[in-house]
Amino acid sequence: MLAIIGTILGVIIGIWMPFDIPVSLLKYTAIAILAALDAIFGGIRAQLEEKFVLVKFISSFFANTALAGLLAYLGDIWVVDIYLGAVVAFSIRLFQNLSIIREELFERFWWHTRSSGKDPD
Repeated sequence: MLAIIGTILGVIIGIWMPFDIPVSLLKYTAIAILAALDAIFGGIRAQLEEKFVLVKFISSFFANTALAGLLAYLGDIWVVDIYLGAVVAFSIRLFQNLSIIREELFERFWWHTRSSGKDPD
């Protein structure tokens, strides 16, 4: 629940205080957003599985963001698009977490409607 509240607050603050991101930082911004989404979806998944630990969520959020930023920075120095590896990894994890979240919610909803005797159709 904390991840959802944080996401909503972040979106509201982002809408309320818009700013332009310099073109030179777009790569870093994209990586940071993917890392943040990965941590958020991981937190939601952990909450649904009743395994959520706030310290783990916060450390995951900042460690993933820092590592992804470091890869993007090193790629800029070496003139190699290393950040694409982070983009692929975070994208795969996002879809995996989203799939697990969807399945968990479906099972809870399906179980609830089945146990109450209601037909889901």
